[in-house]
Amino acid sequence: MKILIPAYEPGEKMIQLIMNIERYCDMKILIVDDGSGESYAPVFNKAEEMGCTIIRHAVNKGKGEALKTGFRYIIETGEAEGVVCADCDGQHTAEDICKVASEVQKDKKTAVLGSRKFNGAVPLRSRLGNYTAAKMFSFCAGYEVHDTQTGLRGYPAEMLPWLCKVDGSRFEYEMNILLKMKPSGYSVRETVIKTIYDDRNKSSHFRTFRDTFLVLKPVARFMASSALSGLLDFGLLLAFERLFGRLMPAVILSRGISSIFNYSCNRYFVFKGKQKTIESAPRYFILVFVNMLLNYVILNFILYATGLPLALAKIITEILQFMFSYTIQKKFVFATERVNESETNRSRFPGSVGNKR
Repeated sequence: MKILIPAYEPGEKMIQLIMNIERYCDMKILIVDDGSGESYAPVFNKAEEMGCTIIRHAVNKGKGEALKTGFRYIIETGEAEGVVCADCDGQHTAEDICKVASEVQKDKKTAVLGSRKFNGAVPLRSRLGNYTAAKMFSFCAGYEVHDTQTGLRGYPAEMLPWLCKVDGSRFEYEMNILLKMKPSGYSVRETVIKTIYDDRNKSSHFRTFRDTFLVLKPVARFMASSALSGLLDFGLLLAFERLFGRLMPAVILSRGISSIFNYSCNRYFVFKGKQKTIESAPRYFILVFVNMLLNYVILNFILYATGLPLALAKIITEILQFMFSYTIQKKFVFATERVNESETNRSRFPGSVGNKR
């Protein structure tokens, strides 16, 4: 098993981490220099002298691309046990890295997250950012992960070709992995690790507002698609109900038009067109039909049981149906195709490789 460290402008903490790993773990270390520049060459040269393999990006490509470069190299070199990914800024101890490495060997289809509890002296931006990301993720993914932004992750060898295909080049890449893991036939397990923030986490390249947006963007796309479709459905319902004077045709027409719009958004922007239309469209419009019947039944019940105005009754109905619709779309309509266990990835890794000493 290898330890993969994506590194951008690292300091002496990375060298200290390497020394600690050598004391506690009998694993080879692969470092991807993500375009740090000549001024950081002494740090990488020292790491190479200590026995690490170095792969260099000529320019900064982002953490996601650095991880993919490492995964491709490991595939090329025939790693059979898997990989543990760790950050270079001193946030992970060698003991915890070894702990995750031990856990990941237990199941060839399960990733292991080193999850922090965020107790003690943790910077507010990190505590708030992780809490927000975890709650948003759990709400939309349908399962709970306590630390969605942890950089300490273990992946079995079988997952590496799939990991190279996941979208994302920067910090959003690791969130995309979690969002797509279960629909792709893999599972995830968490193990508690120490929470370390030295110097108020100044060495981190995670920019709170910009990168939190990038991390949450995959989740936000679905919510935006649903909101736009809901507004269209809402407006059309009121217009058609006034035009026809009857609820049933108004529900059918408004839901039909807004559903075509929603399908197009989800197909091309939320789930990135991974499913063929011939596969996803029938399932989606079956869901539309079921949702339409439920919408009519629930809306009618609220109107006659409470006497509320149509607009308010419609809002309540949509809130009740939101989670049902999302769960079915995620797990049934646009579910990613299961991974073929015989599939291999032979694409070459970019960049130059330092010699292993």
